[in-house]
Amino acid sequence: MILGPLAAFVLVGGMLLISGLRVLKEFERGVVFRLGRLVGARGPGLIYLLPLADRMERVDLRTITFDVPPQDVITRDNVSVKVSAVLYFRVVNPLRAITEVTNFLFASSQLAQTTLRSVCGQRELDELLSARDQINQHIQEILDQQTDPWGIKVTTVEIKHIDLPQEMQRAMARQAEAERERRAKVINAEGELQAAHRLAEASRIISEHPTALQLRFLQTLSEIATEHHSTTIFPLPMDMLKPFDKPE
Repeated sequence: MILGPLAAFVLVGGMLLISGLRVLKEFERGVVFRLGRLVGARGPGLIYLLPLADRMERVDLRTITFDVPPQDVITRDNVSVKVSAVLYFRVVNPLRAITEVTNFLFASSQLAQTTLRSVCGQRELDELLSARDQINQHIQEILDQQTDPWGIKVTTVEIKHIDLPQEMQRAMARQAEAERERRAKVINAEGELQAAHRLAEASRIISEHPTALQLRFLQTLSEIATEHHSTTIFPLPMDMLKPFDKPE
């Protein structure tokens, strides 16, 4: 069966109308250009594009996770390390994300790499290892400020790993061991000092009360007799007999 000219026109027109239908998900927006001019953002849900006139760019509004590959960094104290990080950001203005930058994903990744090298290079190694939260916050603020004209919000930056040279790892291990030994010696010295103060106090009390020395001597004899099963001979201090001396 051969269709007439009118039927063919209706069929082609219907196909063109149907081809203009688009469905955008809840987390998607469509940036529409009509004959090259920006029309606006559409969605979510069912939208219609004029066939042969409108062109749409889909933009995902969900948070994007981007791994920043390891970067060669020379710290302020001239230590060469490799630093990797993870970046979390999302598009808050689809129109800017499409019109202000060619590829916002690639641009954000390149900016994150250069910022990571710059910020870490301004810190010393000890600070880089111990102050990660401050460094993460600093990088996040810089990236958020520079990507704001692109309609992008950088929510979080986290340093994942800091790869140290082998000789630096060995040096840090020796330093940690020396620090532990120093703390052990300090604790031991403090214990000796406390023991000396206790002994000095005990000697002062005994000097004021001579009978206490005799009681301590008897207590020591009792402890030795309990712990050892051998015969032990002790000289009897003459001071212990003084209470029994009777004047003639």
